Amino acid sequence: MKLTWQKVKLPLKETFSISYGDYSFREALIVTLEYKGFLGYGECTAIDYYGIDLDDLINQLTRSKALIENQQITEPQHFYFNVNKMHLSSFITSALDCAYWDLYGKLENRSFLELNKIDFRSIPESSITISIATAEEQIKKIEKSSWNKFKVKCKGLDKESFYKLSDLGKDIALDSNASFTLEDCRWIQNQKSASKFTYLEQPMPVKNFTGLSRDKFANWMADEDFQNENNLVSLHSYYRSINIKLVKCGGLTPALNIIKEARKLNYKIMIGCMTESTVGISAGAVLAPLADYCDLDGANLIAQEIACGSQIINGKIEISEKPGLGIKLL
Repeated sequence: MKLTWQKVKLPLKETFSISYGDYSFREALIVTLEYKGFLGYGECTAIDYYGIDLDDLINQLTRSKALIENQQITEPQHFYFNVNKMHLSSFITSALDCAYWDLYGKLENRSFLELNKIDFRSIPESSITISIATAEEQIKKIEKSSWNKFKVKCKGLDKESFYKLSDLGKDIALDSNASFTLEDCRWIQNQKSASKFTYLEQPMPVKNFTGLSRDKFANWMADEDFQNENNLVSLHSYYRSINIKLVKCGGLTPALNIIKEARKLNYKIMIGCMTESTVGISAGAVLAPLADYCDLDGANLIAQEIACGSQIINGKIEISEKPGLGIKLL
């Protein structure tokens, strides 16, 4: 098996504004695993507020290249087990795990859905992200959009905007990217209007969740607070929902197990993404039938696509039924 990678710059259609900053592009690392002429692809992106730097990820790949290339072609769970022992960043582990699932499915001539016996007759729609702006500007974008579900970004709590958005009669989630205070959260979760939002994501900075309650009006969703299966029990009294992003948990293999364990604890599940190309979105999309919510608009935010695979069209998730993850670079 041969391992290669390439760094790519993904310009965005418009400036992406969240509480962490304003972004006009993303840098991505595309990982390729090749065996007998078949190619499998995975992706991870540089995220400054996660402390993820692509040069550091490339150094990790360089150090581990020989070990990865010497892995036997076997079931993806065995590949993940061996790679996980290398103690790489979860972002790199995810890119490798997804690339291997894509490669393995192509070698077996079976899709990820077939390999995991996933029923995909019912798939939730994806939301589209609405960047930070005034409530009036955000509402205009929502009303003009051909999508049905929206994730609205905010920086801090503006109660007037909160009421305007909650009364809009649309399928709206609110994401403060950890910019609410404890006082904000206590006010929100006691407002009946909070239940009009599909979910309210990562309200406060990491590890500041003990003032939240899953039993009040707000459907709090953990993003940065939820990294992997180890967090499921500790977050249970506070969050009703979790955002599973492949790069946080380490790929498709651990994500499948997280979904299984989260269901036992009655969590609502979202499959989320970073601002990624179709390589990363195609990996997340195959888990959409197992989720309650999806936020897989990443490839819709970039100006020029670098791959084809699963598509998100006006929120409708069209999962590729081609072998593996169905990914092909353009």
